[in-house]
Amino acid sequence: MMNRKVSARSKAPLLQVRDLRTYFHTFAGTVKAVDAVSFEIGAGEIMGLVGESGGGKSVVGFSILGLIDEPGKIESGEILLEGEDLAKAGEARLREIRGRQISMVFQDPMTSLNPLHTIGRQMDEMLRLHTALDAPARHSACVEMLESVGISQAAERLKAYPHQFSGGMRQRVVIAIAMLAQPRLIIADEPTTALDVTIQSQILKLMRQQIAQKGASMILITHDLAVVSEMADHITVLYCGKVVERGATRDIIETPSHPYTRGLIDSIPDPANRHDRLRQIPGSVPDIRNLPKGCNFRDRCFRAQALCAEKEPELAPQHGTLSAACHFPLKPGETA
Repeated sequence: MMNRKVSARSKAPLLQVRDLRTYFHTFAGTVKAVDAVSFEIGAGEIMGLVGESGGGKSVVGFSILGLIDEPGKIESGEILLEGEDLAKAGEARLREIRGRQISMVFQDPMTSLNPLHTIGRQMDEMLRLHTALDAPARHSACVEMLESVGISQAAERLKAYPHQFSGGMRQRVVIAIAMLAQPRLIIADEPTTALDVTIQSQILKLMRQQIAQKGASMILITHDLAVVSEMADHITVLYCGKVVERGATRDIIETPSHPYTRGLIDSIPDPANRHDRLRQIPGSVPDIRNLPKGCNFRDRCFRAQALCAEKEPELAPQHGTLSAACHFPLKPGETA
């Protein structure tokens, strides 16, 4: 499934997230949406951040950009962008970083674009805020970027409004805006969820090309391991706000250590076995306001034993490049 190779890092990581905790303090209790999450991403790399809905993936992305609103709060941890801790940066500094150094492709392009302004005006704003280009140069850059994401008659389409584009075209526009100021890092939050399969393939190919051409890095947030296996150099798996497994994409896909990761992979339809019953992870994600003692996944896990109800597992090295938080991890070749 994969077509990317993991390159050895020769420099310090572009982004390091260390022990990040983002909590939401509500009347119903404290929601630990992101709980002690750590990972890093190097220049030119793509990292997949995967897991079921409600696992904290999007909150990680919003935390990096400083977009957590009340009652949410980054309780502790570091978000180091080339050594600068964004968790401690003020709003003025974060505004300089957003769009210029880090851009985000949001899940729904229709809500990401302002319906009252033309595409051209919204693209021009990105360049006006983050570059020193004059008006003619900004216009040329907008036309060139729209053409690069596959939108024909780009000069004319700049005059159009979001509702005059199809869903796939709107997503291309959102990607174009994210890439305009040539950011070092792009956070793509479920960028193909609302699109049909044909458009999904086109968008993923486009994003891969743009990342390669611009030399940027990407965090690809998705629940779809089939998608991330085609795109990512390495993968971080989240469950109930915690990292349960991480490692190189090939190791994650071919020989996962954590039963949850195994369940996600087994739930992917196999075209070669179209008549087999689709496997699924039993049960549902627990209420994150009232998580069980011990391992959060134990009530859904086929390997759970008494220890899993008593002690929370810690992230520990496994085979290959993998680390997993499991008392009874899978061995290479072992299945459910």
